[in-house]
Amino acid sequence: MAHVHDWSSAAGSDEPGAPDAAPDAASTSFEAMLDQVAPRLRALRQRRELTLAELAERTGISVSTLSRLESGGRRPALDLLMRLAGVYRVSLDDLVGAPQIADPRVRPKPFYRNGKAIIPLTRDNPDVHAFKMVLPGHDPAAPVETSTHEGYDWIYVLSGRVRLALGTEEIVLEAGEAAEFDTRLPHGNVSASMEPAEILNLLSTQGERVHLRESRDR
Repeated sequence: MAHVHDWSSAAGSDEPGAPDAAPDAASTSFEAMLDQVAPRLRALRQRRELTLAELAERTGISVSTLSRLESGGRRPALDLLMRLAGVYRVSLDDLVGAPQIADPRVRPKPFYRNGKAIIPLTRDNPDVHAFKMVLPGHDPAAPVETSTHEGYDWIYVLSGRVRLALGTEEIVLEAGEAAEFDTRLPHGNVSASMEPAEILNLLSTQGERVHLRESRDR
């Protein structure tokens, strides 16, 4: 709907060249939101520990364009934002800091890695990722495969029993028990029996990249 303003009641309205109506609140809010895109893009890249060159390789966007986007020297176009959102695994709304007016419910899409059923429980948090995992039955006599990386992990056992290997030690977690640990220590977890176990897992960004994204490329 067009906005009509009657300038006849404004002082000096009989003068030629009366000013246009001031920008409305929505326009001002939109401009302010766009002004925050540059620092958000830079912060996301730094959290992901990516260089501009690495990000350019993943997105197909030139280093110079990425640099201008992060410095505010270029307004972000939709096609560029879509490629960046795909790499950062966030929605466009979260990438630009748009107000959250959509349905906040997460509709998880399960996937499978190394025999584990993994259900994402968070969508856009750039720092921590939450998952529900179903660990398949595991031979109690078989060793637990371990790995190390930067980051921090937290697990909570929903059902079953879980063998947690930390360094040279190994413990069994029962349903209702939780553990948290620095992932620079060799670690791994499996079901403690031939029956499956279910856990909630919070992973830092580094942990999510090592445990899930890198395994997808194998």
